[in-house]
Amino acid sequence: MSAQNFRSRDGQLAYRLHMVTWNVGTAEPPANLKSLLQLDSQPATDLYVIGLQEVNSTPVRYISDLIADDSWSHLLMDTLAPKGYIKVISVRMQGLLLILFAKQVHLPFIRDIQSTYTCTGLFGYWVRSIHPSIQTSIHPSIHPDFNIVLFINPPQGNKGGVSVRFSFYGHMLCFLNCHLAAHMNYTLQRLDEFEYILDTQDFDIYNTPHVLDHKVVFWFGDLNFRIADHGMHFLRSSINNGRFNLLWNKDQLIMLKKNEPILQEFEEGPLSFKPTYKFDRFSETYDTSGKKQKPAWTDRILWRIKPQAADNEDEGKSTTSSAAADDDEYPVKMTQDMYTCDVSYGVSDHKPVIGTFNLEMRKKVETPLVRLTTKGCWSTDEDALFTYTILETFESSTWDWIGLYKIGFKSASDYFTFAWVKDDEVADNGEVVTVTVSKDKLPLLGGEYVLGYHSSNMQTLIAFSPAFQILESKRALIEGLIPENINGHEK
Repeated sequence: MSAQNFRSRDGQLAYRLHMVTWNVGTAEPPANLKSLLQLDSQPATDLYVIGLQEVNSTPVRYISDLIADDSWSHLLMDTLAPKGYIKVISVRMQGLLLILFAKQVHLPFIRDIQSTYTCTGLFGYWVRSIHPSIQTSIHPSIHPDFNIVLFINPPQGNKGGVSVRFSFYGHMLCFLNCHLAAHMNYTLQRLDEFEYILDTQDFDIYNTPHVLDHKVVFWFGDLNFRIADHGMHFLRSSINNGRFNLLWNKDQLIMLKKNEPILQEFEEGPLSFKPTYKFDRFSETYDTSGKKQKPAWTDRILWRIKPQAADNEDEGKSTTSSAAADDDEYPVKMTQDMYTCDVSYGVSDHKPVIGTFNLEMRKKVETPLVRLTTKGCWSTDEDALFTYTILETFESSTWDWIGLYKIGFKSASDYFTFAWVKDDEVADNGEVVTVTVSKDKLPLLGGEYVLGYHSSNMQTLIAFSPAFQILESKRALIEGLIPENINGHEK
């Protein structure tokens, strides 16, 4: 049974969330990420959120990654796409990378996607964000699901945070991937950086303009908190004997939470796994270099459910009461199933940390914004027809487009062909618009496909047609054409 079909005792649906944070130390990805992603887990995962730090961001490499996805994104898409997961969005700020994947069934209900970033490096380098709507308006193939942050003379190793927020079936979620200041003695600077990131990041959404306004917030990444005071011998003895609890009272983040109200709002599972830093590469041995750096749980995943507002405040009472009523009618419950690290990966001096969660909630939104319907049989022997109908009001645009996707596609830009929506005006609600696709733009070979409506303003695919077959053309059969010769999607 898939996660989206599981219903809890109080009637709420449960969605499975799989999160990864990993400081990859500028390394290229390993050959296989299947164990990291736990693709065969049951119930199946609904959302994957991957946060990486120290992705290779030398100037030449960084610019090339803006033109085409980086090697980590490529491998993640190649691994997840055959299992039915689609890249919804990714945001990159130098070495920080945050990527969201979802099952296709959820994409029409992932809305109001926005991303932002905060640089906390030592120098005030000027940055320019190339907004996805600008890219899409040039051509839909220019990564509509990728928010680019272009740095002029970027400093190496710059720290900060990147975040993605979106509405998931009407519930507001936010994911914040951070890389904070390093070294043992910078505990308070790490806290200052976190608070600075929270203060400076904002979104163009009236009811959730800031990170902490969201119903669910995940804060994760290489937070760089260390284990203070304990000597190396005690540290390694406790780790080797699996007595991790002996180290918790000196973990800097745990200690900070005792006195910092903002941190007390965040929850974290028990650190019942090996400290994730610092390892010799391609080994499970802690640092044997001359530095002999102490092991630490630098890589963490924390979450926060928005506290219910008190409804007895005079100022803003109506807004508060409305929010409280919404929380009562549509409560959200978060439970963590797993919190661990995977020591088998050795490309970096950090081990990746995995967190899996069950998000229990009632759907606030259940109707797609658009309906897509194919007409008749499709093949390259004749022009094809389909219709689209706007079911609910949204900020549609003449830059919206409808792509033809082969089942197993990786992202919104991974289409076979596309057609612009009605180009002279925005369609009215309930209006059935018929679109013709020239036979010359259809694949010669047969296969299973789906149509997807991409909203330029929402920066995501907001509707899909039912899957349908495209028949092999008579010409392909006569000429004996094979996939490698015709359809790049088959290669």
